[in-house]
Amino acid sequence: MKVYRKRIADQLLARKLASKGAVLIEGPKWCGKTTTAEQAAKSILYMSDPENEKQNLLMADISPKALLEGTAPRLIDEWQIAPKLWDAVRFEVDHRDGPGQFILTGSAVPASTENIHHTGTGRFSWLMMRPMSLYESGESSGEISL
Repeated sequence: MKVYRKRIADQLLARKLASKGAVLIEGPKWCGKTTTAEQAAKSILYMSDPENEKQNLLMADISPKALLEGTAPRLIDEWQIAPKLWDAVRFEVDHRDGPGQFILTGSAVPASTENIHHTGTGRFSWLMMRPMSLYESGESSGEISL
């Protein structure tokens, strides 16, 4: 089993979850978005899981709310392959009580935004992740910062 290395983003994510209904984690591929989000999530939907991808995409088209069911915060990994999920999450945030309902991760913006009708303002907080720093990887003490 892999050991999770604490990230600076962990504290940022916790603060953002405490203040908004949903957090969108963006960043380049392999920077740790999903792994970081998994640490905070209580339930997870992997949209691009090869075993369930077709089913997930069909469900996102027919009944996106069904994919959002699960203990909060619910991680929806690679949400952008089903852009209808954005508005479904926004709607759920509006109709549920409290912050920290969803975490969305993805390394790309949806190819088509025609199915997205709302910006997410007031419901979403954005977190930009970068590759692991030398301090996070243990290769630097962090005593000197540039």
